[in-house]
Amino acid sequence: MRLFIAFLFLCLALAACKKKSQAGASAAQDAAQASSTPPPTPTPEPVDLNSEVIVLCYHRFEDKPKDSLAIKPSDFEAQMQTLKDNGVTVIPMADFLAWRRGEKGIPAKSAIVSIDDGYISGYSVGWPILKKFGYPFTMFIYTDYVKGGPKSGGQSISWEQLAEMRDAGVDIQSHTVSHSSLNARKGKNDEQYSAWLKNEIAGSKELLEQKLGIQIKAIAYPYGLHNDAVRETVKQAGYEAAFTVYGQRIGHSAEATMIGRYAIESSKPKVFEEAANFKGSVEGGGAGAMPAAVTMVTQPMDGETVSDPSPEIKANLATLGDVDPKSVTMRISGVGLVPATYDPETKLVSYRITQKLYTGQVTVIVGATVNGRKTEARWSFNVGSKEAKEANQAKEAS
Repeated sequence: MRLFIAFLFLCLALAACKKKSQAGASAAQDAAQASSTPPPTPTPEPVDLNSEVIVLCYHRFEDKPKDSLAIKPSDFEAQMQTLKDNGVTVIPMADFLAWRRGEKGIPAKSAIVSIDDGYISGYSVGWPILKKFGYPFTMFIYTDYVKGGPKSGGQSISWEQLAEMRDAGVDIQSHTVSHSSLNARKGKNDEQYSAWLKNEIAGSKELLEQKLGIQIKAIAYPYGLHNDAVRETVKQAGYEAAFTVYGQRIGHSAEATMIGRYAIESSKPKVFEEAANFKGSVEGGGAGAMPAAVTMVTQPMDGETVSDPSPEIKANLATLGDVDPKSVTMRISGVGLVPATYDPETKLVSYRITQKLYTGQVTVIVGATVNGRKTEARWSFNVGSKEAKEANQAKEAS
């Protein structure tokens, strides 16, 4: 009997050990399976397509501005404080581009601060002020002006200083090679003009990338000037965004090759005031995005040279959307607001110039309320003498 009881206890002990061993193995298997299962992918936050961006353009910072392109450091600091006081968030260029790609949200009222050309004051004056506020910013550099370049001088920034800014997180982008008007053919035929454009646009990108080991994604047009050939070359060079100096609040769907900037000048304080208060029209705003002037059929065409100093100016607004006929306006550089007529059936706005335009570039700005939102579109053409136009045509034909 005693032997039977001892045998029974031994069997129970062995059974308990086996069960414990199986439980341990099962737990180990569960742990291994859990570690091999990838964690759930977090759901991305929705991107607010109704956010708006202002882009500010500065050049030089001087205690005694020699011209309108310079601004006093004290005024610049006051403007940066105004952005903060107005609840405007200064964002880096990378966030702006990510927002346009639909990858990242940005605050409802955002701003980009940009400094053009490559003056040393951007490094020695502008940067310390921006550091004080913790603001990111972009330097648009034209490579011929960097110290040692063919257009450099005593006010030029150096490659070493640009590298220092890069290492500190400052964004650096392209402003072409020579800062020449990209619209100016200068007697070149189509092949020569295309090669020159490619060097100015793609060449500057390549040099900045090689010198600084960075990726260039944006370009600022010198003087804000562009045409069909310029915009196409920008796209071919791989830029994500191209900036003008025509200030507008930027919506999510703004045309990538014509993004407006507010040119801040010491002689025009109201420009900054309008920008900081988010007034005026919106380019490509949210669901009510408006096509840019490039989509419009115009007369004269964008970039065209005409010999008539008093041409008839026309634009078909059909591509803009639901235009309020009573809201259509036309402004002409050097002339101002003109009494243009608008035909709601043909969607055509037109005006015959009653005075002679000066030789040179003429910009036309058409404004209207479209789908309940105020918008503007612009294009430029050139006025030249009949002899100059014929000579240019002869050169292009040869």
